[in-house]
Amino acid sequence: MYPPHLVAPMKDELLSVGFEDLNTAEKVDDVMQNAEGTMLVVVNSVCGCAAGAARPGVKAALALSDIKPDKLVTVFAGVDFDATARMREYLLPYPPSSPSIGIFKDGELVHFIERHHIEGRSAQMIAQHLEMAFEEFCEKA
Repeated sequence: MYPPHLVAPMKDELLSVGFEDLNTAEKVDDVMQNAEGTMLVVVNSVCGCAAGAARPGVKAALALSDIKPDKLVTVFAGVDFDATARMREYLLPYPPSSPSIGIFKDGELVHFIERHHIEGRSAQMIAQHLEMAFEEFCEKA
């Protein structure tokens, strides 16, 4: 739906801080079926709340928090259709939502931030929310 050159900078925003781009359903299954420890999943999007709050909030939380997930992965809604659809299966019972942010622990979804929890909030608020979630669900390094 979106041309690759248009979304490349939006993908790079997360890839530049260590996220793995899961752009096929097979890559999603491989990561999820071999999940150990904690994993942060970002369902990325071209929308304004992804650009203004979700991506900057995720990056700030990772930069500021002493406690971080073991693995960082992302799928891009509206671009990587099969990968996003497959990841959304792992995010059930939550309905499709982009952007959205999930934390898995040993393959089990333990925390989820839906789009309506991102819209209208600042990147700082998202970062603070994630920092608290990291403290609750992630191991200290």
